[in-house]
Amino acid sequence: MILNRLAACLCCVLLLSAFPAFAQKKNIGFELHIHRATSPIHIDGVIDEPAWQQAERTGDFYMVLPMDTSRSNVRTVVRMTYDLHNLYLVAECYLRGAGPDMVESLRRDFSFVKNDNFIFFIDPFEDETSGFSFGANAAGGQWDGLMYEGGKVDLSWDNKWTSVVKRYSDRYVLELAIPFKTLRYKNGVTHWGINFSRNDLKTTEKSAWAPVPRQFPTASLAYTGDLVWDVPPPPPGPNISVIPYVLAGVQKDYSAHGANVYKKEIGGDAKIAVTSSLNLDLTVNPDFSQVDVDKEVIDLSRFELFYPEKRQFFLENADHFNNLGYANIRPFFSRRIGLGVPIEFGARLSGKLDPNWRIGVMDMQTNKVDSIGLPEQNFSMVALQRKIFARSNIGFIFINKQSVHYQPGKDTTLPVYSQYNRNLGVEFNLASSNNYWTGKVLLLKAFSPGKRGDDYVHAGNLQYNDRHWLIGAEYEYTGVNYNAEVGYVPRTGYFKVNPQAAYLFLPAGGIVLSHGPQLTSTYYYSEAFHRTDNETIFTWLTTFRDKSTLSGVLMNDYVRLLAPFDPTNTGIHYLATGTQHRWNTAGIDYVSKPQALFTWDLSLRYGGYYADGNKFTLLGDVGYRIQPYVNFTMSASYSDLNLPQPWGHTHFWLIGPKLDITMTNTLFFTAYVQYNQQIRNMNLNTRLQWRYKPASDLFLVYTDNYITTPFGVRNRAVVLKFNYWWNL
Repeated sequence: MILNRLAACLCCVLLLSAFPAFAQKKNIGFELHIHRATSPIHIDGVIDEPAWQQAERTGDFYMVLPMDTSRSNVRTVVRMTYDLHNLYLVAECYLRGAGPDMVESLRRDFSFVKNDNFIFFIDPFEDETSGFSFGANAAGGQWDGLMYEGGKVDLSWDNKWTSVVKRYSDRYVLELAIPFKTLRYKNGVTHWGINFSRNDLKTTEKSAWAPVPRQFPTASLAYTGDLVWDVPPPPPGPNISVIPYVLAGVQKDYSAHGANVYKKEIGGDAKIAVTSSLNLDLTVNPDFSQVDVDKEVIDLSRFELFYPEKRQFFLENADHFNNLGYANIRPFFSRRIGLGVPIEFGARLSGKLDPNWRIGVMDMQTNKVDSIGLPEQNFSMVALQRKIFARSNIGFIFINKQSVHYQPGKDTTLPVYSQYNRNLGVEFNLASSNNYWTGKVLLLKAFSPGKRGDDYVHAGNLQYNDRHWLIGAEYEYTGVNYNAEVGYVPRTGYFKVNPQAAYLFLPAGGIVLSHGPQLTSTYYYSEAFHRTDNETIFTWLTTFRDKSTLSGVLMNDYVRLLAPFDPTNTGIHYLATGTQHRWNTAGIDYVSKPQALFTWDLSLRYGGYYADGNKFTLLGDVGYRIQPYVNFTMSASYSDLNLPQPWGHTHFWLIGPKLDITMTNTLFFTAYVQYNQQIRNMNLNTRLQWRYKPASDLFLVYTDNYITTPFGVRNRAVVLKFNYWWNL
């Protein structure tokens, strides 16, 4: 009863907070008029065509950081035009002072904060929620992504477009062409939301054409201006792409004294534009051998760790699927599909039905694995979203996992798999017109054989964020029988409360840009409202004008164990259920300025631990770049545990050097080594990628996996993969 009242109160607060969402768009007075090109455009970074001379220019940009109260000190001029096939943009990024441009590498989808760059954001539907982002760093490395949740960019999206960056003595010039077939937009409209963003590390200045408050990213679609077309943009026409691949490889399992296993595969994807704003993606026998390996961590957690999805088919349009729910209540988590199990085929339909309705439908089929008794399984999901107010929405979710032609066998040595698991839910997302208020309410119900009662979730949060204050609160309730087999829900049977508050001081001058306290508490209770654990963290964060940061941290922890737990996660000995543990921790974090060729960050923690023990942890990264061609980083993590017997003194090292070489913006080489003392494992992954045509690649991947005690090869593999993007 108390939980239901809390949920009802939060829903009321969210609805009341939504009234500002009816307000008019903030930067409606910022307009850039676009006219059809009067001459051919050549993408070469030389803006001598008559079409560019006649195109309208943007005015001065506004500073966002370090302060958002004046015009930008670095000049940026943008022009746009189009023809029947492409949207064109040219950006002149003028420089202040001598010296090289600051860039990490020529690799695609670079880190925004570590590169001099120009990026722009398009909102073709003017819903201030979704759109596209394109741009490049000062050396020509490309950036493209799908936008979601009003200001986030999914960089896994990859499509066909061309660009050139040319360096002059006083500026660099970005010129690009985006085919209309690459975009999704409604036919017949003459207004798109748009904003242009510039990051200049030498002056530590971030700026935007249409002004954006400093607490928000320049990607915030609530603050776009208007791109005004002279006539509606031309329809993209038939838009069908086929992306086949062929693969050859060899692998060997040395630990099992196996022979070489040769691999030959073909498969591919297809992309079909059902309408100008709705896309159908198909895949047959997909392969993900070129995907980046997971970054390992020292695991001292009581619950399952979260590793992000990195396979492109599942990442595109991820806000329809993987971003539902909360960090620890994800009803759909695509890594549950096809990791270590072959995927036969799949389909995904996603996009807009009209300006107010979005849809996401996915269906995937995996093959059976006889050695572990795993049957064929089908995974399906439907997400339907309706826009309400100016920027908020309500969504409806259905997820189904079904075992195909499966009956548990008599072989008791094999695992038993569920016949089915289903989740049904609704999610309301609040975003006020000025982005100051955000929030969410989530309701989920699970359906599984043999589980009835306490099989539901309800959760909600509300946050206010202005120039100085960030205040918010979140609650979660997860029933003990709630089951999301295609999701990520590491614990059930709890009620959680998480208030937080932060204040930011903004000095008028000096080396400090901003500083202030942050306080957050997380309390967990059983369904009977008995406290099970809590953590309170106090942080004082200081950001310097050179963009380096320094934080001091104090923490207080309490845990009453709900299950036996080994605090070293090595299986030596287990603390008993019901035992109580309390400790305090102090720490410091530092991140160096991103514009330096040598960068580093450090995080230190020292304090108590389980069983009246002590724990010291050190995490750090160092990096050096020979820009824009070579970027070397070394990551290290060290945990030192002092516990009573039988654990005693235990320590773990995790070391990961990584070499990234970008010979051009189409030819890349990466080598990554990870040594993990806790699991006695070392892994080497190398990858050579040649993007010989837009969105078409050749990959050569080599992997080695070793046991470190005693040292020996576990397995080894080499894969050569070729794909080609073919427009029909």
